[in-house]
Amino acid sequence: MTVADTASPAGPALPPAAGLLAGAVPSSADLEARVRTLDLATKVALVTGATAWSTAPEPAIGLREVVMSDGPAGVRGVRAGETATSLPAPSALAATWDLTLVERVGAAMAAEAREKGVDVVLAPVLNLQRTPVGGRHFECFSEDPTLVAAVGGRLIAAIQRRGVAACAKHFVANESETDRTTYVARVDRRTLREMYLPPFETAVRDAGAWTVMAAYNAVDDGVESAPATEHRHLLTTVLVDEWGFDGLVVSDWAATRTTAPTANAGLDLVMPGPDGPWGAALVEAVLAGEVAESVIDAKVVRVLRLAARVGKLDDGVPAPVLDAPPGAVVSREIAARGSVVLRRDDDVWPLDAHRLRSIAVLGENAVDPYAQGGGSAKVHAPHEVSPLDGLRLALAGTGVDVRHARGGPVRALAPELDVDRTRGLHGAPGVTARCLDADGVVLRERTEPRTNWTWTYDVPPGTAWLELHAHVRLTEPGTHVLELGAIGYHDVLVDGVLVRSARDDDGSGAVLDSSVNAPAGTPVEVMVPEPDRGGGAEGAVGRAVNVTLRCAVVDVGQYGRIVSATLRHRLPGPTPDEELADAVALAAASDVAVVVVGTNGEVESEGWDRTTLALPGRQDELVRAVVAANPRTVVVVNAGAPVLLPWLDDVGTTVWAWLGGQEAGHAVADVLLGRMEPAGRLPWTLPAREEDSPVPDAVPAGGVVAYDEGSDVGYVGWQASGRAPALPFGHGLGWGTWTYGGLDVSPAPDGGLVVAVDVRNDAARAAREVVQVYVSRPGTDGEPHGVRRLAGFACVDAEPGETVRARVRVDAAAFRRWTDAGWARVPGTYGVHVGRSVADVRLAADVTIAADDTIAAAERATGAAASSPVRAAR
Repeated sequence: MTVADTASPAGPALPPAAGLLAGAVPSSADLEARVRTLDLATKVALVTGATAWSTAPEPAIGLREVVMSDGPAGVRGVRAGETATSLPAPSALAATWDLTLVERVGAAMAAEAREKGVDVVLAPVLNLQRTPVGGRHFECFSEDPTLVAAVGGRLIAAIQRRGVAACAKHFVANESETDRTTYVARVDRRTLREMYLPPFETAVRDAGAWTVMAAYNAVDDGVESAPATEHRHLLTTVLVDEWGFDGLVVSDWAATRTTAPTANAGLDLVMPGPDGPWGAALVEAVLAGEVAESVIDAKVVRVLRLAARVGKLDDGVPAPVLDAPPGAVVSREIAARGSVVLRRDDDVWPLDAHRLRSIAVLGENAVDPYAQGGGSAKVHAPHEVSPLDGLRLALAGTGVDVRHARGGPVRALAPELDVDRTRGLHGAPGVTARCLDADGVVLRERTEPRTNWTWTYDVPPGTAWLELHAHVRLTEPGTHVLELGAIGYHDVLVDGVLVRSARDDDGSGAVLDSSVNAPAGTPVEVMVPEPDRGGGAEGAVGRAVNVTLRCAVVDVGQYGRIVSATLRHRLPGPTPDEELADAVALAAASDVAVVVVGTNGEVESEGWDRTTLALPGRQDELVRAVVAANPRTVVVVNAGAPVLLPWLDDVGTTVWAWLGGQEAGHAVADVLLGRMEPAGRLPWTLPAREEDSPVPDAVPAGGVVAYDEGSDVGYVGWQASGRAPALPFGHGLGWGTWTYGGLDVSPAPDGGLVVAVDVRNDAARAAREVVQVYVSRPGTDGEPHGVRRLAGFACVDAEPGETVRARVRVDAAAFRRWTDAGWARVPGTYGVHVGRSVADVRLAADVTIAADDTIAAAERATGAAASSPVRAAR
C-alpha cells in the first residue's frame, strides 16, 4: 500500500530568497540609519513610482530601481512588444488541486521574471469567486477560501524563495468589476474574517508575502468605511499589528486619490509614477503637520527592505533561478492536468486513433480559442496553439482525417486583420505607423507586421498623433467588413474619404474598464465583385483599399500617454444558418465529433462583469444539433468562469478545458487522446440556472456592494439554499473509479486533525484522485447542521487495483469562529466528511471538541461506499 501525505492547506513557510547571500537583507536599524541621511523631498520621491512599472533609485543609499510586472497568468514584462509565456488562467491551476505543480509554476514564473529584469510579480489574485458573473472570475483561484489560501500561499512562497517578490492582491473584498473604482464593499466583520481575509492571512503569516496590493474599491467592515488605500484598520491594525506584515503595501494602479489619508493609513507606495497625489503634496502635508515625517521614514524602510530581498540594494545581485521547468512545458501541464471531466463515456473517450478514420472538430473556439482572459492578466504570447492545430499535429501520420467547420459566429467583433493582406506606404509588408507632432510634422515613421497597436507606450516625446496607413488587399468575392477601432480622438479614412471622426476623450475610463484592450470599431463595408470570367482585370485581382486611422495620443493620468488602435476584418461567407448546417453535416459524416464551445474577450475580462452565464452566439444550438447527428460527440468547454450547459446530460463526454494559455491546443489533444489524465476538480460550483446562484450579480446598488449573504458563498450557499447545481464544487471524473475505506480521524498536536483514508483505483488504468475533507459545524453554531466546508485535501496517484492511504491535515482554524472578542474555538460535535466532492461524500466521522479542548472522534457510516472492502496494492 502506498501512503500519500499532504501538509496543512498552505504548507509551511518556505525559506526566503534562495540564492541570495545570507544576511543580504540588512537589519531594520541599518535601513533606518540610511533613511536618516535623506532629506524629506528625497524620501517622498522614493514612495511614488518613477515610471509606470518601476520605483525610483537613490544611489546615495545603495538603492536601485525595483521593476514590477503584471503576472497572474504569465510575467508580461515591461518592454513594448515583449513576448511572455502565456499560462492557463489561475482557475485552471487551482483546478489541479496539486501544490507540487503550483511549486513548479512558481519556479517558472520566477525564472521568467528574472529573464525580463522583473523584481516583483503582481500576482496572485487572492479574492474569492463570490459570484459566477464576476468579470475577473477566471483570474481568481476558487470560491473557497481554504483552496485559495492553499494555492495562493504555495505560489507566493515558490516565487519568493527564488528571490522574486510576489504580490498578494487585491486587498480586500474586491469581487466586482462594475464601478470598480468607486463602490463600497459592505461586509460584516465575521464574514470578512472567515471568508475574505484568510487567503491574505495565509499569504502573510505562512508564505511570508513581501508585497500586498491595496484595491480600488472601498470597504465598510463595521469598524471603518474608507477606500482600501485609506483603510487604516485593514492596512495597519490587521495587516501589520495582527499579522506581523513587514513588507510593502502598494496601491493598485491609479487607485490612490488622496494624500494625507492614504499616507497615514498604511499605504507605502503609490503606483504608477511619476505623477499621483503624493509627491509635492505629501511634502506639504508633512510640513503642515498632517503626516508625521516618521511615517514617511517607515515607508522608505519598507521600500529598502523589498529592494534588498530582490537583490536591488547595495551590491546584491538578483538570484538566477536554476530549478525552473520551461514555461511552455508547465503551461501545457497545467492546461491538461487542470482540465475537468464533467461527464464521461468510456466507449467514446479517450479517442483511439487506431479505430478512427475521421474527426469533425467544430466551433469557432476550435480555431480561435480564448487562451487568456482580458485585462492586466493578458500577455503577448509567442504563439497560441488552437485545439484544431493541436489535434492535427498529434494525429499527423496516423491517417485520421481531421476537418473543421465553424458552426456559426460567436464574437460580435471581427477578427484582427491578417497582416499578410497589408502593405505599408512604401510597399513593405505590414502597416506604416507615423508619429506626428501637434503641427503634423512627422517625428518617426516605421512599417511593422502588425495590425494591433493596443497599449502602445513607446511614442516619441512630442507626439500628438499616431497615423496608421495600410494598403489592404481583399480578394474573396462578396461583402468584406473592415472594423477600424481606437480610443480617444480619432479619424477613420477609407480611400481618402472620412468615414468617422470620433471626439471621445475618455482614455482613462477606457483603461479602467478594459475597453482599451478591444476598442470598438467603425464598420466599413467593401464589396468585392465576382471574378470576371472573361478576363477582366478588376474581377481577377479583387480589390485594394487604402485605410488611414489617425489617433490622438491619449493622456491617461498616472497610466501615462498611450495609443490604442486595432484593424479588424470580417470575410464574406455563408450565413449563420448555413454554417450551422455545414457543421452538423460534417459531424454526421465523421466517426467522432469534437465540439469546442466557450467564451471570448468580449465576455470574460477585467473591467466589467458579465450580464449572463449563457454561452455567446448559438453554441447551445450547435451542440444539440451535433449530438443528434452523431451521438459519438465530445464537448470541450473553453471558458474560465461558469457558463450554463443546458445540454450536459445529453452529451456522453464533456471536458472543461479552461482558458488554456499558449499550449491550450496541445493540452486538449493530450486529454482527448488519452496521453495525459485530465485530473482536475472544479474549484467552483457549476450552476444549472442563473437565478439559483447564491450571489447572482455583482452590480452595486447605490454605490454599495452588500455582502448580505455572509459566508453563504459558492457551494456553502448552494447547500444552505437547498438548490441543486448542475455540478458540485470539487467534482471531476478523470480516468479513475474509486472505492474509499479505512477512515481514521485523530487529533493533531496543533489542535487540528489528521484524517487518514484508503482509496482504491478500480479502473483499468493509472489515475489520480483528489481526496477532499469537509467539516460541518455544530448545529448550535448558528449555521444549518450538515453544511460542509472544505478543510483539507490530498492528491494521490494509484495504479489499477492499487490502494493508496491518503493523510490530510485539517488545520485548527476549521474549528474556530470570529466573535466580537476575536477568534474563539467553538466546542461541540463536528462532522468530518471525506469524499470526491462536496456532494459525493464516501466516509464520515463525528468529532467532538469538549470545553476543555480535548478531541474525540467516532466513525459513522454514510452509505455503501463507507464499508467497501480495501485490498492491498498489487
